[in-house]
Amino acid sequence: MRRTIPPFLLQNDAPTSAATGSVSNSFLEKGIRQIASVIGTGYAQWEIASGEGLFHRLNARIKVLFLLAFIIVVSLKKQVLPEAAIGCFVIGLAALSKIDMISYLKKVAFFAFFFGLLIALPAGLNIITPGEVILPLFGLREAHTFWIYRIPQEIGFTRGGLTAVTLLTLRVMNSIALSFLVLYTTAFPEIIRALKVFRVPDFFLVTLNLTYKYIFLFAKTVEQMYLAKKGRLMAAESAAEGRRWIVGRMAFIFRKTQLRCEDLFKAMQARGFADEVKIHGFTPLTAGDWFAGALLAAAGVSFLML
Repeated sequence: MRRTIPPFLLQNDAPTSAATGSVSNSFLEKGIRQIASVIGTGYAQWEIASGEGLFHRLNARIKVLFLLAFIIVVSLKKQVLPEAAIGCFVIGLAALSKIDMISYLKKVAFFAFFFGLLIALPAGLNIITPGEVILPLFGLREAHTFWIYRIPQEIGFTRGGLTAVTLLTLRVMNSIALSFLVLYTTAFPEIIRALKVFRVPDFFLVTLNLTYKYIFLFAKTVEQMYLAKKGRLMAAESAAEGRRWIVGRMAFIFRKTQLRCEDLFKAMQARGFADEVKIHGFTPLTAGDWFAGALLAAAGVSFLML
């Protein structure tokens, strides 16, 4: 029998110099890992929200109402102690709900640090908030005045400024902790159904639902494009080439998003969509839901009066 294997497959040549070297690109790899984590988190949310903790068993309408009410309470409080008490209460509810506390606390701390502390920290200086300096940083030779602004000779944090920074950071932390508590214990479709009960406009529900679904679709598309590109590389890629590829993919995704929106809108019209979201089959509230809702309402009133 004649040999049918091509000769080039039988050769055992060493790889050429063009094929050696690393094909990794650090910033691209990090970005793709972040995209992959977004996809994984989105799909894992369905599994996380189906647990057996305290908040998992509550009706979605109770949880959405709890979220809205406590965010209002957090926004109205003007003292540090009540804000800290609310934070401890929410973290306690998260612990009773048997969610992953390490992941939960890391996310809350991350967003509270970047969107609370870092943004509010300059307001603690005596340049913005006058008062008694309790934490001096540095001093100038003399005070300066620019138009209506006065820069004192000693620059530092004031007592009132640090109080304001702490209060704003706690507000951000509590709001994020409340939001993540509801998201970790409630499936996204149930949140949409609950918002529909509270007469949230349909155009907002449609936009929110489509955004939630298609952000994972396009993130998956970006990941697949990068993996396809990496599979074709034979040598190391420079940072400039990586940046050019990113810019080109951004333009491609932008155009693809426009086309997908147009196709989606035409498909919705073809199926008779009439700007109205209809949801049927709501789960009735049980006695446990009413009891838990009453306890949460009492807690909210207590924090409001504290």
